[in-house]
Parts: sequence; structure tokens; C-alpha cells
Amino acid sequence: MARQDRKIRERAEREARIIECAADIAEREGWAAVTTRRLADEIEYSPPVLYGHFPSGRAGIVDAVAVRGFAQMAQMLAAEPDAGLDRRRGVIERYLEFAATNPATYTAMFSMPILAEFATTTTPPELLDAFATIADVVGDGPSRDARAEVLWSALHGLATLARDGRLPSDTRDARVDALVSMLG
Repeated sequence: MARQDRKIRERAEREARIIECAADIAEREGWAAVTTRRLADEIEYSPPVLYGHFPSGRAGIVDAVAVRGFAQMAQMLAAEPDAGLDRRRGVIERYLEFAATNPATYTAMFSMPILAEFATTTTPPELLDAFATIADVVGDGPSRDARAEVLWSALHGLATLARDGRLPSDTRDARVDALVSMLG
């Protein structure tokens, strides 16, 4: 049994290494640089090993990076706000920070085709956790999920427009203030 446990552990570690390597390459050089051949070279395994973990190849790897990104985002959003910030502002600030500091991962999460589905019975728990943190900010009451979706959409719009240089950086705080104010 110990041998089987070791093999399972080694497989999980290898898979995590593949995901980490893909995210690192994408963050440094963009998603175009992430290929199965490049990943195999970087982690010193053959391409068939990668396909053993991700039968759909690069698409499965991008999906895994996105799901890992949602887990990281959920953890970051759930953290206590900095001193002097209320919960709403804390979540907004951390969301925008995550998007700005992990642009390739954020792109995988929201702009690239991924296998993970949103708002279905098969939605991965990592996505649900990220959404739940945002939903907590809008509070209970009627249309809670719809209000959370609108907040998420606003955050995504701010993050994407800022990343693409479509919003002036010197008015970022005013946009955050406006969004906090809109939340009531």
C-alpha cells in the first residue's frame, strides 16, 4: 500500500509541477510560449508524460492553470482586509491586485477557452469559492447571486481595462471608491 501511496503522491507532485511551470512561462513570456514540447523540456519529462496527466494537451494544462488561479484568487479574496479598509473595499482591492500581478493566469481564467464550466452542477469548487467570497460582499437578500455577478463583472471590467491601458492609472482609487459607494 505504501508503494501505491507514493505513486499517487509523485503523480500529484508531477502534475502540480507541470501546472506551475506552465503558469510561470505564461507569466514571463505569454501563453504563446506555452507548448507541450516546451513544458516537457522545462520539467525534464517526455511529452507523453504530460499527455498522461493532461490527455487534452495544452488545453487541459490551461484549464488546470485557470482552476488553480481561481483557488488562489478565492484564498486572496477571503483574507482579512488591511487595517482601515472595510470588507468590500478589501475584496475589490485584492481582486484588482490579483488580476494585475497574475495577468497570464487571469487571462486563462477569463479570456481563454477552458473546460471548467461556470454556474452549473459541474462547476469546480475553486470557482464556487471565488464566487462565494464576492457574493459575501454584496450581502444577503433578493437577487444576491445577480448582484454578485454584476460586482464580478464590474471588477473584471476594471481589471481588464486597466491591464490593457484603457483606464488612467491615476484615477484608480476614484474608481474603487465609486464601486464601494455603489455597493452601499
